Amino acid sequence: MKTISNFSRRNFLRQSFGAGAFVLGARILPAPAMAALESTVFSPNVFVGIKADGTVLIVAHRSEMGTSSRTVLPLILADEMEADWKRVKIEQAIGDAKYGSQDTDGSHSVRDFFPVMQECGASARTMLVQAAAKQWKVPESECKATMHQVVHTSGKKLGYGELASPASKLPVPDKKSLVFKKKAEYRYIGKDVPIYDLADITHGKAIFGMDAKVDGMVYASVEHSPVLGGKIKSVDNKDALQVRGVSSTAVIPDFKPPHAFQALGGVAVIADNTWAAFQGRKKLKVEWDPGPNGSYTSSEYKKELQATARKPGKVVRNVGDVDKGFAGAAKTLEAEYYVPLLAHAQMEPVAAVADFRNGKCTVWAPVQNPQVVQDTVAAAIGIDKKNVICNVTLLGGGFGRKSKPDFCAEAAILSKQLGKPVKVVWTREDDIRFDYFHSVDAMYLKAGLDAKGKPSAWLQRTVFPSIDSTFAPDVKYAGAGELGMGFVDTPFAIPNLRAENGEAVNHVRIGWMRSVANIYHAFAICSFADECAHAAGRDPKDYLLELIGPPRIVDLKAEGTEYANMGPIEKYPVDAGRLRKVVEMAAEKSGWGKRTLPKGHGLGIAAHRSFLSYIATVVEVAVSPDGKISIPRVDTVVDAGMIVNPDRVRSQFEGAAVFGASLALMGEITATAGKIDQGNFNNYPVARINEAPLVTHVHIVESDAPPAGVGEPGVPPFAPALCNAIFAATGKRIRELPIGKQKLV
Repeated sequence: MKTISNFSRRNFLRQSFGAGAFVLGARILPAPAMAALESTVFSPNVFVGIKADGTVLIVAHRSEMGTSSRTVLPLILADEMEADWKRVKIEQAIGDAKYGSQDTDGSHSVRDFFPVMQECGASARTMLVQAAAKQWKVPESECKATMHQVVHTSGKKLGYGELASPASKLPVPDKKSLVFKKKAEYRYIGKDVPIYDLADITHGKAIFGMDAKVDGMVYASVEHSPVLGGKIKSVDNKDALQVRGVSSTAVIPDFKPPHAFQALGGVAVIADNTWAAFQGRKKLKVEWDPGPNGSYTSSEYKKELQATARKPGKVVRNVGDVDKGFAGAAKTLEAEYYVPLLAHAQMEPVAAVADFRNGKCTVWAPVQNPQVVQDTVAAAIGIDKKNVICNVTLLGGGFGRKSKPDFCAEAAILSKQLGKPVKVVWTREDDIRFDYFHSVDAMYLKAGLDAKGKPSAWLQRTVFPSIDSTFAPDVKYAGAGELGMGFVDTPFAIPNLRAENGEAVNHVRIGWMRSVANIYHAFAICSFADECAHAAGRDPKDYLLELIGPPRIVDLKAEGTEYANMGPIEKYPVDAGRLRKVVEMAAEKSGWGKRTLPKGHGLGIAAHRSFLSYIATVVEVAVSPDGKISIPRVDTVVDAGMIVNPDRVRSQFEGAAVFGASLALMGEITATAGKIDQGNFNNYPVARINEAPLVTHVHIVESDAPPAGVGEPGVPPFAPALCNAIFAATGKRIRELPIGKQKLV
């Protein structure tokens, strides 16, 4: 392994990356992205370089799973650099701390790295202009970079390729001296630009995790304990070894709690192709000791959570005097809500190739965070993480599952045992049964209404096993991050409000999934707001606006509430005015109160702030006389601050509507005696074309606010808007998901 230090770049790196990144001055080879940059004539930082022929190489350090991070971040740099996008080549980064965070989770790629990419692009552009001015012996003020070249006021021009060598000899400018483009000057930002890999994906040339191959590799399929924490009692592999193509079996050791991202443990069948590994695994005879989670049955666990939700819990927000407010209320309203365990069920099940040799391990995998792969693999096979190289392929969907690299640990353990490259492939059944599930939740809500039907008191409780239980033992309460997802930050103008959290112990692996705890918090709170509106005899949209109250900044800190905002609260305050605006705009765009709907149709509205964005959704539902549901139309209004690529924003929210429909209509994971009951799309279905929304209109609010989240915030308001629409159409109130289990007629 060769290390190259370039001290002339250190100041730029330190100044340019800011709080969002930790950057080292060294470059580590071999690595395709770094090797590509080393081959350029001009490379002022770890993200961009220019070849002599004018090709601009930009390193994508975030993963691509359909959210377009691999396109959008380089696009920001290219725009600020005045590069011709047609002459840009993107190289995917390996896992390396020099890039800052590479965690493509939490809808924060653009939010965290917009200024970083701006600064990198502006620095490169400034140096190119300086190089041209020096060569022409003219003032820099007479030169301007435009569309891959520098132009002098006299009309003289020099292309970026011609300027690469002289620019490389100049000092990197100080950050304070950089002049950034004005919004009106943007060439790509704010415009619809196709994703970089579109042609390769549509022509079948793109490399996903399932496509990764290494010479001499073998294939593995792993039989895991059907119950989390179960241990092997005995293994009979005789029949498995008789399957053509199967060469051997291998044991992956049991994990030690807390499980984090460790390999689950089990018996691997090794073969010369995937099919043989799958067939050999079917012939394995493994006897398991299920362990303490063998007593877990989801139907009984549901009752435990609901019982806890009915009792006082740990107070996590308290405004005014709720008990006094209830005592003086003209009417009280109570409701319980429930959301089951959910699976990610992304299009591409997890897979990884690992090659361990000479004390080092190279991994190829569809992962959302290659740096965590380094940590996980290093711990699994007992080497330093600097000796783990993670190459990131395209991801066939992720939703958060592929930021948990237990499958990479499996491949690395087996490669070390066998002394050859190993590709581990999970089946769809594996992917669903051994997921890091989105948590089950039971919620209780109570409102005290005054004589006009407005809440004078509001109580909400949430009870769910925490994601923190993945990483620490004996966790019983939710973490601040989870409670900050649409629960303690409910921006309602109610004088007396209390939020409580109850105890819950996990029995399965709990992990984050697209929009995380916002799913169940938005479902319960937005549905209950609709219930209150109908109890008061009010229009739900008008009532929701009254609940939100006047435009204002909700100062949770001043209340004494512990709150984990996803960005600096000064930069991203809880802004009730922005939430009001998306509600008003969604009502206008959907024709709320102005359209005459056919019999059996209804409109429902919900609004939610998540990932620092403000979203309102109106769903139109049609319920047939026999109770079948269809969704003719969805209108979603998005205020995500400054938008880089509107086309991809629309795509994300269209996808969120389909994802939200799947979860609301049919998403449910259950367990019996510790074993997950579902295993494929026959019993864990996702919305098909006739079940998904027929038309989804996405309306983007023009905003100069800082960029916020896009990939996840479209999901939370969908289920409550749909359920509120069902009530409008049928008078049937849905308080428990999935809707498909409810009788609507």
